[in-house]
Order: sequence, then structure tokens, then C-alpha cells
Amino acid sequence: MEGRALSRPASSAMSATGEFGDLFETGRHGAGGEGTGRHGGRPSTRTHPVHQPVYERFNTPVIVFVTVCTRDRKRILANEAAHEALLAAWHEARSWLVGRYVIMPDHVHLFCAPGELHPKPLLQWVSYWKSYAARTWPRPGDAPVWQRHFWDTQLRRGINYAEKWEYFLQNPVRAGLVARAEDWPFAGTIQELRW
Repeated sequence: MEGRALSRPASSAMSATGEFGDLFETGRHGAGGEGTGRHGGRPSTRTHPVHQPVYERFNTPVIVFVTVCTRDRKRILANEAAHEALLAAWHEARSWLVGRYVIMPDHVHLFCAPGELHPKPLLQWVSYWKSYAARTWPRPGDAPVWQRHFWDTQLRRGINYAEKWEYFLQNPVRAGLVARAEDWPFAGTIQELRW
């Protein structure tokens, strides 16, 4: 059954770098540079992925995976003060609910779902909480805090949710920050988003 799109304008998002390159199709989302796009072999010229519309599908939850990076990939997020600032911003931005999240030194991964019957567009919600967090940031010398764009992907199947969560939960281990994922203090669940 076809779903209906939630109100959400097309816009651009963060370019793929480092660990993101293996998760997002370069041709579809456009990592930029030389390469073959998906349209008849033409080179891809897009430098940022387009936000695809969020669709409601019959009897299927809407859960979106979001990645937001710091400006110039500054390593300013993995500390208790930044963690508290982000939690406060997500609590204030009620149009979408944050489920599971992992805060790395220079980027944040989170799952979110609409918190209202007619939520604000995802782009507007992310902009709101980034702005809120930046205005209340514990170390003003870190400004500007955020990169302008971000990645977002609507999950299509429950298995995607579990696989993506496990992959990103292991980020601190792969980065050599902790020996076990459960030892990383900047990850958790705010709302239980059920598939």
C-alpha cells in the first residue's frame, strides 16, 4: 500500500565522509567529486544528499536515522556538559522524539520518530535543536558548533533499526575510545521507538 508523505521540503544534507561512505549509496546521495551518477552514467556533481520525503505507510512506524556533525569535525561533543546540552535541546524540540542516540567526539547519531500527529518537517526540527544547543552551549569558544547539513534516512524495515543501532553503538569501540560499547557514557535511549 502506498504511504503518504509527511510535510517536508527537499533540501541538502551533510556530505559523506569517513564512516558514512559505506552506509549510503554514493551515486544516490552524492558524495561529490568525480564518479558515475545513477542517471545514465553522467558524473555526479551533487555535494550533499537530498532529504527524501518521510512517508507514513500503513501499519508501519515512521523512524528516521539522523547523523549530525560538528563544524570542521571539531571534537567537542564527547563530554558531560555537551551531552547535557544535547539532551536539553532534544527535550525542548518536541515535534520529533529522540529514541536511541550515540554522541561521538565530532558527530551524533540518533533515531527519531514524529512526536505529534502533524510534526514539523525534519529539516526544521533538526535546525531547531541544533540552534537551541548552540545558544546554550557550555563552552562559547567552541562556536560555531554545527555543520550546516546532516544525513537522514527513513528506516524501511525493523531489521534496519536493529542493524544500524548495533553498528553505531560499536562506534566508540572501533574508534578506540572504550573497550566495550556499554562503557561509552554518551549513548542511550530517551524514548522507546518500537518497530
